Amino acid sequence: MRRRSSSSASWRNPTEKRRSESERFDEFGFAFTNRREQKLHHRCHDYSYPQLSSVRVKELCELLSYWNGASFICKSQIERFIRMGIPPSLRGRVWKCLLNVDGVRECSDFNYQTCLSEVRGPLVDLGVSEYGILSAIATLSDTQNDLRLNQRQLSGSNCYSIDDINLFRQIALDLQRSFPTHRSLMGQSSEAIEGQAKLFRVLVAYAKYNPQAGYSQGMSYIAAVLLMQLGEEEAFWALTAMLDKSKYLAELFDLSLTKVQHQVKVFDQFLKHRKARLSKHLDSAGVLLVHFVMPWFLTLFTSLPCWDSVLAVWDLIILQGLQAVFRTALTIIELLEPRLMELNDEETMLPLLLRVPVEMARYTVLVSALWKTEVQDWELKCMNSLVLDESHHEPETEKLENPQDASNQVGTGNETRHISKSGAKKTSEKDTVPGGVSLLTRVLRMADRYLLSPLGRQGVEEKRSQTLAVPRRRSPGRVFRRRASASFTQAQVRLKRQSKQKSSIHQPEGQGGGGEVAVAPVTGNKPAGCGKSERYQQTFERSGAGSVGKVAHRRSNRIRNHARAKSHRLPRNERSSVDQNPNSSAILSSTTPSSPQPTSASQSGEPHETFNAALIRELSSRHQTGLPFTNARESKLI
Repeated sequence: MRRRSSSSASWRNPTEKRRSESERFDEFGFAFTNRREQKLHHRCHDYSYPQLSSVRVKELCELLSYWNGASFICKSQIERFIRMGIPPSLRGRVWKCLLNVDGVRECSDFNYQTCLSEVRGPLVDLGVSEYGILSAIATLSDTQNDLRLNQRQLSGSNCYSIDDINLFRQIALDLQRSFPTHRSLMGQSSEAIEGQAKLFRVLVAYAKYNPQAGYSQGMSYIAAVLLMQLGEEEAFWALTAMLDKSKYLAELFDLSLTKVQHQVKVFDQFLKHRKARLSKHLDSAGVLLVHFVMPWFLTLFTSLPCWDSVLAVWDLIILQGLQAVFRTALTIIELLEPRLMELNDEETMLPLLLRVPVEMARYTVLVSALWKTEVQDWELKCMNSLVLDESHHEPETEKLENPQDASNQVGTGNETRHISKSGAKKTSEKDTVPGGVSLLTRVLRMADRYLLSPLGRQGVEEKRSQTLAVPRRRSPGRVFRRRASASFTQAQVRLKRQSKQKSSIHQPEGQGGGGEVAVAPVTGNKPAGCGKSERYQQTFERSGAGSVGKVAHRRSNRIRNHARAKSHRLPRNERSSVDQNPNSSAILSSTTPSSPQPTSASQSGEPHETFNAALIRELSSRHQTGLPFTNARESKLI
């Protein structure tokens, strides 16, 4: 009995061992660790992503079955499902459809399996296996050092090069840093060894596929996430689509990391545009965006503690591309803004930005805030052009700002050395200023360069003279109506009061019919030091409405032309005498004919009249002399 029980116990041990191993990992494959290791790796296992109903899952499967990447309906529907939350079991299919993995594979002449067979040759010559690449780091390092120190020529029998050794060694170093707590890359289990070999093969194949981009830091994280959702070859083509298309990450990865540095500068300008106060606070504390934004961009936010939030961010990035990367970074900074504003030094602010707190990274907090944050494509294009313009024109602005330094360098050798030292001190002081130059300062510099320089002023004056030389053509009727309406709006209240006072003085109490027209002069005082001619505006206040007012509006052009012709027939001496005093003009009021007004400008020595004054004088002369009008309506109107 004892032997039987012992044999049954030994039979149960492997099963219990496998069960305990399966219970050590969460639903996304990350290992449960104690508090100390959990704090070290900064990983949370309390997930809060939404669960879709069976009806929604069926609808998503139908959408993926007839997927068409060129269809607007399919894209809008998949965006709706991404907002609701993609089920983990269908995320790989969604990414394949959005990245068009099958189409990229068909359009390329590259063969993945052929490339792997070519890579295995150098590995065999080096004595390294793809399944033990982590243990071969020391061997690759020794071989690399021997080649550098001894500078020996490679023998013709070896099919590897120094570049191959560097590539293998760099990828092996990054493999042990990529998700060390995930079951596919953790430890020495068979699953982990196979996962490390897959990741190594995908990265080496992409470096051979695109030698210009090669391999750089951060690619191992992206390839590892793709391998968690797709097969090996599918992950390779998905990585190719993400790193080669300009919509996604083509502007982030290169061998020298200059592209990602440029995008960090673009985000710096974007943050100054959106969060000027926070950006100024970070600059004053000495926090540079390159210290935390570059890791975000290179790893695509895989350092966030909640993995369900990471996958939701990836869903949006694969849907929208690089714009979603900026959108996510802005959302995280907005969530951390209250805490950042309370801190004042780099030692406390930078760890908060590099290790986002769990309560800020939860799905219910981060993803909901992410969909509320809007980032427009034109904003990023403007910030990108601003960074490019700054990098191109910064040397020219420095020359324009310090023209005396360039002229002083024409002296002796000692003077030139002294000036160059002072210039170096100025530039170093300028570089040490936190935050750089603000957007307004750069705009003013550009205005200085283009407008205040001699060539810029000359161009502006030429354009102004050209625009002034070509007058705008306006119809006479529109000019008259525009002047009358403008003058009425400028002195509306004041003229109404004056007309009421004058009508109460000159008219009896029962008068003031519906068809009368009251004309009041509007005199403008010329300010001191003004060289322009004085302008006087006359405002017609129509006290009645209806057909009489309409007749007056229609007859204005005919009477105006007659008055202008009569004013042009005046003798020269009368016109010159009229030009001296513009303040006196005839006023046509709605009074009885027993109170005539002087109408002749030549008798009173009045100046040259404006059009409105000439019209008033003509109407007054007709009213007083009793000249026949054109028709009965016009006579009744006057």
